[in-house]
Amino acid sequence: MNLGDLFLVGHALVGRQDLPIPAWLFAWGASLVLIVSFVALSLAWHRPRFEEIDWRPAGAWVSRALVNPVTELLAGAIGVFLLGVVIWSGLQGTEAPDRNFSVTFVFITVWLGMVVASVLFGDVFRAFNPWRAIARATGGLFKLIAGQAAPPPLRYPERLGRWPAVAGLLGFVWLELVYGQAGFQAVGLTPHTVAVATLAYTAYTLVAMVLFGSERWLARGEAFSVYFSMFASLSPLEAREGRLGVRGWLRGASAWVGAVPGSVAMILLTIGATTFDGAGEGTLAEAINSLYNSLQDAGLGPIAALRVSNSLFMALTLGFVAALYWAGIYGMHTVRAGESTRRLGTLFAHAFIPIGLAYLVAHYFSIFVFQEQAQFGFLLSDPLGDGSDIFGTAGGGIDYGTIGSEAIWYVQVGALIAGHVTALVLGHDRALRIFGDSRLAARSQYWMLALMVGFTSLGLYLLSQANA
Repeated sequence: MNLGDLFLVGHALVGRQDLPIPAWLFAWGASLVLIVSFVALSLAWHRPRFEEIDWRPAGAWVSRALVNPVTELLAGAIGVFLLGVVIWSGLQGTEAPDRNFSVTFVFITVWLGMVVASVLFGDVFRAFNPWRAIARATGGLFKLIAGQAAPPPLRYPERLGRWPAVAGLLGFVWLELVYGQAGFQAVGLTPHTVAVATLAYTAYTLVAMVLFGSERWLARGEAFSVYFSMFASLSPLEAREGRLGVRGWLRGASAWVGAVPGSVAMILLTIGATTFDGAGEGTLAEAINSLYNSLQDAGLGPIAALRVSNSLFMALTLGFVAALYWAGIYGMHTVRAGESTRRLGTLFAHAFIPIGLAYLVAHYFSIFVFQEQAQFGFLLSDPLGDGSDIFGTAGGGIDYGTIGSEAIWYVQVGALIAGHVTALVLGHDRALRIFGDSRLAARSQYWMLALMVGFTSLGLYLLSQANA
């Protein structure tokens, strides 16, 4: 079993019985919810509510307990330890991905679980980031010996913005969705590949931190720091200058985007990658297979043909999602030509972070529920898959009856609707500030409504195809 097989488990379970309500009826219902929400916003929401920064410090004792040098040191040490376990288990353990700690930990526990933690508790990845912990430790040692901090030899080019993080994230999802695509015994994301990729990314990140400064690279270039901070911007918790504080839900999203280049691409990549993963299981499966056969007929080897086929369709999917977004933004631009399409695209991008979250929940909820049983059961006790039983849970398994197919479907649909309604709210709120007049703002949001209906219908269609 390879990574692709693992991700098919949850979707196969949903398909074990007929869905309680046809997908097309859900699509109509979801569209109706969006339209009603739009009308309610237009009639009752006449001033911006999410533009103000309302951060206020939490109790002093809370900050001292959670944000202090000791907890930072402990969290960093845990992060470095887990990084080491991923590399160790990947290099020394079994090559069966479903029995090795590394694959599930990286692609389920961290990749999906840290998104949930970020939305609920803020930027917790920053505390556990192993590369930040290594940089802080080596920087502290240098300062102790030299008597001063080591200045970075290069200044980070501001025009790059978050584009290096976008490139890193694209490489990660390509490794998961293309390189790790199921289909051949020789293809798949093996634990050894995960370990080697982790080592390569660690070396790349540490070198970049030395060149540009650790904090600057974490804020702009390190893919996972930027990715998880994007979702943390939705959280009501934020630490500032060593003090934990509280703000309203969603209020950090617009500030996260700011005017930083690459931010829109990061958001669209998040949506597009999940879209491709879903489409590759249903809608695009036949087209990918057709191209694969054509490439083989042209003389390409089977593994290369599979990866080229998936790479091309992944690029097309990302392009389609970007085109859908910018078409809607262009329509908004026609309401008042004084605002450029590019500027409007940046100003409204934060409204699509909840959609990225909704797509992740809808597509991966079931596999997360099932695979975390493995992560904190037999994989924790037997990380190498060699028969060890460190914590006495190696004999455990996955209870696929934990949650039924109907419940999974309702969670998926509920996530999509909630995410798109939230996006509609954020878009309307921003339109009130940009366009001033509430009637003009409402007119501009006809295009946002069309975008929301389009993305909701796309998400439900992909779910229905994957669950068929």
